[in-house]
Amino acid sequence: MKHTVSLKQNHEFRRLYRKGKSAVSPYFAVYCRKTNRPVSRLGITTGVKLGNAVKRNYARRRVRALYRANEEQLLPGYDIVVVARTRLLHGCYADLDRSFLQLMKKLGMSAPKGDRP
Repeated sequence: MKHTVSLKQNHEFRRLYRKGKSAVSPYFAVYCRKTNRPVSRLGITTGVKLGNAVKRNYARRRVRALYRANEEQLLPGYDIVVVARTRLLHGCYADLDRSFLQLMKKLGMSAPKGDRP
């Protein structure tokens, strides 16, 4: 991940839930907030409802892969939390990718077409 670091502190997650903008899809919910940092910070949440540790780690890997694949299209300088939902485990990658990009566009995090490399 080129311009992204991990979001790990519990109080940072709670601040995003409370003050950030959000968008939801059947696969995940995304919370974001603009910061003055040159890099973005990504946090991924998987609840116990998803299943055992193997399934939760699988969901985290899928979200990380989606983010990495689309990172070039996103603007830097955001705190982002992605909350995985149960359908994420069984959805096909193309649907997940489409849904992720729609949420990023809705939240205003997609770079304009002219600014993309």
